[in-house]
Amino acid sequence: MSKIRDTDYLTISARVRAMENRLVTRERMERMVEARSDDEAVKVLTECGYEELPALTNRGLDELLSAARAALYRELGGAVPDKRLVELFQMKYDYHNAKALVKGAAVGADADRLLMEGGRWSAAQVKEAFQRDSLREFTGPFRRAVVQARETLNGGNDPQLADFVLDRAYFAEMAETARAVGSPFLEGYVRLLIDAANLRSAVRCARMGKGSDFLSQVLLPGGNVEAHVLTSGKGNDLAAVFRAGPLSDAAAAGAALTAPGSGELTAFERLCDDAVMGYLAQARRIPFGEQAVVGYLYAREAEFTAIRTILSGRMAGLDADTIRERLREAYV
Repeated sequence: MSKIRDTDYLTISARVRAMENRLVTRERMERMVEARSDDEAVKVLTECGYEELPALTNRGLDELLSAARAALYRELGGAVPDKRLVELFQMKYDYHNAKALVKGAAVGADADRLLMEGGRWSAAQVKEAFQRDSLREFTGPFRRAVVQARETLNGGNDPQLADFVLDRAYFAEMAETARAVGSPFLEGYVRLLIDAANLRSAVRCARMGKGSDFLSQVLLPGGNVEAHVLTSGKGNDLAAVFRAGPLSDAAAAGAALTAPGSGELTAFERLCDDAVMGYLAQARRIPFGEQAVVGYLYAREAEFTAIRTILSGRMAGLDADTIRERLREAYV
């Protein structure tokens, strides 16, 4: 396969720039939050190309976002010079479905309601293969992780350990895919995701009073900050460890929350996500190349989360300020 150049992305970059105009901006989010009725809030989405939602229900919202996600990956997957760029973003749905199926099988429960569309393979494909115990059609890392997670649970171990197995495989497969694509920007994105996941783990473990032995089981390799640093004495000062990178604000906030009962994690979690968005937002300054596609894919994923946050909050009767506190930075 010949090396793909940034100029090969000229056409799709122009398309993505046009598509960015329909993103749910911060101003549109605010209109949804402040809307006088649910119908008025949902109407904002039709301006952004979403299908109409006759009535706001949890099921209707799930179906709306699932359809939008499927359309996104179908459209861009067939338009990019290297489809692995898109597949990297789809992986999380495959691994989510694997977690649901493994845990469901362990307790004899039907996992259908927990399965999500949007992965490299449909939820039905993954479920059928899992039930047949035949995963040959999937990638090696995914197949091996599912088998290992299943054996972990069948051995009577903590379900959390099965999650660790699948999470580690997920991030490793993303990192390997980014290297194979040959995009430093994409590799930087994955490293930052790993750093954010490790920072979250360090804060949560400290709040639970867990020691470095437990933390070492949870931490992921491949970040900008090496895992062993977080389990050493330096890991006791998270603000210092992450000071030079994009997670500096998040780490400072997290360091203040490491004592048990020291407060809610909402603002800390938001700062972690905002750091990733800040990195991806650089793509908007690059005229053409794979960066435009990467940035747009993350922007749409963040958009789906924002829509769910706002509309689920409205259905739950949350006030506008509470909903705003849970919203992340917008891409545009």
